[in-house]
Amino acid sequence: MIKFFVSFLVALFCCFSGSLVSAQIFKLKHPPLKEKPAIVLAAFGTSTKAQVTFDFFEKELRKELSGYDIRWAFTSDIIRTKKNKIYRQKGIHKRLYSLQEVLAKLHAEGYRKVVVQPLHIFPGLEYKEVLEVCAHFPGLRIVVGEPLFLRWENVYEVLKALEKEFLSPAEGLNILAAHGTEVTSDSANITYLGLNWVLSNRYPNVMLATVEGIPHAEEVLKKALSSPASKIRFIPLMFVAGDHVMNDIYGEEDSWRAEVEKAGKKTDCVTTVFNGKTYYKGLGMYPEVDAIFIKSIKRMLKIIETY
Repeated sequence: MIKFFVSFLVALFCCFSGSLVSAQIFKLKHPPLKEKPAIVLAAFGTSTKAQVTFDFFEKELRKELSGYDIRWAFTSDIIRTKKNKIYRQKGIHKRLYSLQEVLAKLHAEGYRKVVVQPLHIFPGLEYKEVLEVCAHFPGLRIVVGEPLFLRWENVYEVLKALEKEFLSPAEGLNILAAHGTEVTSDSANITYLGLNWVLSNRYPNVMLATVEGIPHAEEVLKKALSSPASKIRFIPLMFVAGDHVMNDIYGEEDSWRAEVEKAGKKTDCVTTVFNGKTYYKGLGMYPEVDAIFIKSIKRMLKIIETY
């Protein structure tokens, strides 16, 4: 009888312990659900010092939306691989995550509502990829904000912010340097052509050129070099003035700048100072431009908070 009683106590203890373990596992799998939505900023990324643009933008965003959990996702596989390798080699405890990884982590932490804001300029292939990732992500209600140039009113606001950078017709020519797309079927081509039309009708000395696609840089530079202007200013039309600006556009060799200066004309590229250091000025370094993205985020928060 005593042996039976002891066996019973052991079995009871095992069942109780097992229940505790199961409860712990259940607790780990199901953290408390978050009431407020998280904000995910989806950017292509950069491996250059121009990544401070992201710091500047987040600073502007937190002025307007304090109290929200803000995460970064980087859509370029190449950039993530390169930067994460550098972090490992230098022993830096930091890592860039893909959009899928960030969303999965938020779900695991108990979030069920997320606002994803792409920091892309043109509504092209990269923006569509963000939409595809978010469309059917399991377990999350996601609303996606708009890229900068999805609405013409935003285009006009950006141009108004850039006007302060323009050389006057008496001083020279201005070339807005955009990324472009090499795919003819990309609907962003419509926006590039529309923007080019707006520039040609509004500003006598402002031109649009792209690294890839249309308006093709080679043709634009030929036209610029045939003009009587003695100086050409390059103004990045990219969120981050990173590798393309530093090398393809304003590098010392095999660049737009080199071609223009070889023809005897002077050049410069707009810059800005952040934390005491000078950087080429991408669109993300303009508070007026960041305000447009932040307005999109606020609009999406109102939508998702009604779910």
